[in-house]
Amino acid sequence: MPILELLFVALFAALVSTLTLFSGFGLATLLLPAFALFLPAETAVAATAVIHLANNLFKGALLRAAVGRRVVLRFGVPAIAAALLGAMLLDSLSGFDPVFAWSHRGETIVVTPLSLVLGIMILLFAVFELVEMDRWLRLPPRWLPLGGALSGFFGGLSGHQGALRAVFLAPLGLGAATFAATQAWIAIGVDLARLLVYGASGIGGHLDAHAMPLVAAGTVGALAGAWLGRGLLPKITFAVVRRVTGVLLLVTGAGLASGLV
Repeated sequence: MPILELLFVALFAALVSTLTLFSGFGLATLLLPAFALFLPAETAVAATAVIHLANNLFKGALLRAAVGRRVVLRFGVPAIAAALLGAMLLDSLSGFDPVFAWSHRGETIVVTPLSLVLGIMILLFAVFELVEMDRWLRLPPRWLPLGGALSGFFGGLSGHQGALRAVFLAPLGLGAATFAATQAWIAIGVDLARLLVYGASGIGGHLDAHAMPLVAAGTVGALAGAWLGRGLLPKITFAVVRRVTGVLLLVTGAGLASGLV
């Protein structure tokens, strides 16, 4: 494994982890293209799931005193159940033939069903973030179980659990630390559920000697970024993070949907 690839993944994971500590989402989404440069799409999803779990365990431990336990239970239980279904769908999509192919500078670009679905989902969630959906879509607490099911399903399918989770949790008026801690512990449950399915399917088997050094580098970078982000928590506003994250998501989604990533 070339050292430059490992260094790139570690540094990118650290940057993304620092940003996403505040928003509570985006780590797996933004790491996907980095891993997709070196791994097949379904393997990239599984690799980012491992890093996402490690990062959330670390964040959850750092911020454990601030966690909203009742919210974790009401939102997290349906999220875990739905994550199992989403992960099963990912396994099914990875077995389909390419949807279409096109040429770019003399090179044939192949678009698979999985990369197309991932790209479209990322683009949609980028729009959600840039229009600040959680500000104008104010859902009462009774919708928390539905929010858990929706975010868990998309989390199992591709790791896109946080954007929808933020929409349902933002109206609760949680403080920055409680918001980050609660999201982290919900994500831990979803990550464990989807990794269970990935491991039992062919997806987990692709995390081989080529993929694991990238996973290790990404994990170290993500944990370092979370530690740095904790110190910056009082100094950075959600508005800055959502704009940076939204733009990065747009670029990522377009690249995956077109087959360029």
